[in-house]
Amino acid sequence: MGTSVQITPLCGVYNENPLSYLVSIDGFNFLIDCGWNDHFDPSLLQPISRVASTIDAVLLSHPDTLHLGALPYAMKQFALSAPVFSTEPVYRLGLLTMYDQYLSRKQVSEFDLFTLDDIDSAFQNVTRLTYSQNHHLSGKGEGIVISPHVAGHLLGGTVWKITKDGEDVIYAVDFNHRKEKHLNGINQSSFVRPAVLITDAYNALNNQPYRRQKDKEFTDTIKKTLRADGKVLLPVDTAGRVLELIQILESCWVEENLNYPIFFLTYVASSTIDYVKSFLEWMSDSIAKSFEKTRDNAFLLKHVTLLVNKSELDNAPEGPKVVLASMASLEAGFSHDIFVEWATDAKNLVLFTERGQFGTLARMLQADPPPKAVKVTMSKRVPLVGEELIAYEEEQNRIKKEEALKASIIKEEESKASHGADDNTSDPMVIDASSTHPLPDVAGPHGVGYRDILIDGFVPSSTSVAPMFPFYENTSEWDDFGEVINPDDYVIKDEDMDQAAMHVGGDLDGKLDEGSASLMLDTKPSKVVS
Repeated sequence: MGTSVQITPLCGVYNENPLSYLVSIDGFNFLIDCGWNDHFDPSLLQPISRVASTIDAVLLSHPDTLHLGALPYAMKQFALSAPVFSTEPVYRLGLLTMYDQYLSRKQVSEFDLFTLDDIDSAFQNVTRLTYSQNHHLSGKGEGIVISPHVAGHLLGGTVWKITKDGEDVIYAVDFNHRKEKHLNGINQSSFVRPAVLITDAYNALNNQPYRRQKDKEFTDTIKKTLRADGKVLLPVDTAGRVLELIQILESCWVEENLNYPIFFLTYVASSTIDYVKSFLEWMSDSIAKSFEKTRDNAFLLKHVTLLVNKSELDNAPEGPKVVLASMASLEAGFSHDIFVEWATDAKNLVLFTERGQFGTLARMLQADPPPKAVKVTMSKRVPLVGEELIAYEEEQNRIKKEEALKASIIKEEESKASHGADDNTSDPMVIDASSTHPLPDVAGPHGVGYRDILIDGFVPSSTSVAPMFPFYENTSEWDDFGEVINPDDYVIKDEDMDQAAMHVGGDLDGKLDEGSASLMLDTKPSKVVS
């Protein structure tokens, strides 16, 4: 009996929407990619919401918003709970991409579609695979093998190969067959006569120039603007194609001994480069060989300065400079603010290195001919002061009191239910006057009547709780070498490591930049003004 394969495109077909596919192999349902666009439009995710409960596994192909941006929202709102698979760079850089997206949105809007906790929850149980590693599924997916292969477009980017009974299903979107500065191209020999091929035609009608010609045109355009005393803004993604641009600029500056400053500005810039430094085995052969011979890390940047706050850029000396800033769509992030500041000077240049998403400011500016004027809404987050702050604090106090009252009511009801509040005889401290025998009056020296000591009313019932707190002694096991220990007690859990990564510093352990960490921990009352 043959293998049954059913493909259902959920998003990204016949248009430029983010990618998401439902692939069913003998009843085992894969959700391949869970993308979102920079508008974060929930209506795009309706097809995913209808099938979320049936998903058995999620495969992520690239570490950008268009391929994994909806994962936190889907897990929170659609109860998507299937295991997730990706490569190590897709996991790490995808997490930083979502951090950058959230922080960028939160600074200019009351963004509430997902939180940082939702992002952490979505990524904490991702199973990471290496290129060409065969992972055998179990249970319902018994007999199915998945393996990631080089896509050549983004660091860690994946062409997924799913095999069942000798039949291959290949998911190859956003792949690149040419070798680049920091990435190898796709290895087409890994895929021979697949049963099903899922791919895209995003650049089918575009003529791609040779890499050297393209890189030279890119750097010549930038140098021309700098020599004319202008500034260059490159709207880029958080941790995707920007890595190739950094390598091109770094090489050009070294070869031509240029002194113009280059800045890489995102909320997670330092963390991104620190992670990338440790991913050399995922890069091109030339970078790996160079490191083996000279121990020279290609991302030990000499001419690119990493920034996580726009104030750092504002404090930089005036003059020609190159700034790579997120987001590429210009819808939010540092690139949005810098564009508004620099666009009024004709000497400056805004250079797009990728096609803007449909409906974004970047796409509008890329029109031919470009618009003579564009309307841009500027927003920023400011702290609450005066009456607004007082009203906010009063509202928070009211909410806290309501929550405390609800908690006390629930606790009281639970206490009554556990102790039988309706049965007074179960409480040893409740005296039932009807069950006691009348005692004769005894006359004292002054003729005042008194009674004997009441005893039977204080007899505890057999169902009463223990009069003391219970104590359980933990007994330890010993052998000839001493106390027996449990090795699992000394294993660092993934969630503990993720919490440690929230500390500032930006080193190889994945710690976040001081600027982004401070934003995450900032709980001061604020509002967005436009």
